Amino acid sequence: MSKEKEKKVKKILERGVIQEIYPTKKEFQKKLANDKLRIYIGADPTFTALHLGHAQNYMLLEDFRQLGHEVIFLFGDFTARIGDPTDKESVRKQLSAEEVKNNARDWLRQIESLVDFKDKDNPAQVMYNNDWLSKLTMEEVLDLSSNITVQRMLERDMFEKRIKEEKPIYLHEFMYPLMQGYDSVVMDVDVELCGTDQIFNALVGRTLLQKYKNKDKFVVATKLVANPVTGELMSKSKGTGIFLDSTPFDMYGGVMSLPDEMIKVMLVSVTHLPLEKVEEIAGMENQRDAKMITALEITKIFHGEKKAREAQEQFVKLVQNKEAADNVPEIKLGKSSARLLEILQTCLKEESNSQIKRLISQNSVKIDGKVKNDFEENIEIPKKGALLKVGKKKWFRVLP
Repeated sequence: MSKEKEKKVKKILERGVIQEIYPTKKEFQKKLANDKLRIYIGADPTFTALHLGHAQNYMLLEDFRQLGHEVIFLFGDFTARIGDPTDKESVRKQLSAEEVKNNARDWLRQIESLVDFKDKDNPAQVMYNNDWLSKLTMEEVLDLSSNITVQRMLERDMFEKRIKEEKPIYLHEFMYPLMQGYDSVVMDVDVELCGTDQIFNALVGRTLLQKYKNKDKFVVATKLVANPVTGELMSKSKGTGIFLDSTPFDMYGGVMSLPDEMIKVMLVSVTHLPLEKVEEIAGMENQRDAKMITALEITKIFHGEKKAREAQEQFVKLVQNKEAADNVPEIKLGKSSARLLEILQTCLKEESNSQIKRLISQNSVKIDGKVKNDFEENIEIPKKGALLKVGKKKWFRVLP
């Protein structure tokens, strides 16, 4: 092991992103420095967009790739249609194959600035578990099921809670950890990277890999990006968080709206800044300045330096200097009325229809101070125009 590689491995493992390593950190550190490992991270595309809480795991995957390891981004396009019961007190809504396919396509676009899928010598790979899970026969499913007991499944907190509250647990939810675990067997991986909320599923995969191939798998669990005071998490299923498909202005403004205690968390999890610099910024006396640095660094990763600095300038002008009401852009519709969705499509040309609908459903749209949450509503535009506010920091003067 070269001193340089040993230094890089130590830097990755001690950044503060990783919380648990099974079976041991010592064994994993040695393998990471000396062997070429096959490492994967899986994700069920159950929502239209990822958020910054997911970004740290893909950045860590890229760190492993740059060390020379083979990395895989696995889309759970089959398991997404089952629905992971993790931390759910009721059964998840099952998605259609078309919904999953569309989400997966969008997710790849959202993480292309985080993971190199085009590297000439060692590109990250993309796989889909529908390729093998959809082909399992009943005989193979029964054989797979024979490796895990019902008692082990019931160890999951959310199942215990549902039993106490007399809420239903469906058999297909028991199948989820088995299906996810079988991914490790088919891909013949050495390491699974996951969040702490996925440890149970990842360890099922470790058991299956031992039984099917007599092979141990490392499980590397990262911390969830949470508020250190309240414990609140970003959540794709709840539609909360700062989404990776946000415009530069929305991403910058989203970070600026986070509480001060999130500055260090975001710098550690979602930037490439060294820890010494992180401590310096997080310890600044003026926390607003610290947050501006954080917002700029994060926005740069996804949109580049030029657009990030433009977003910062726009934020200072419209929000910090409170010029929004007098200096909003004017948008001409060319008619005296239109559906809410059409108005937003005209004003938010950079946003997709799914993003716009999400904003509407989250009560983030106001016209002349009134919340509008029905995208089919016909809006009458007065001759003097209507003031449209989207989220906390976007304004438009809509004219007929």
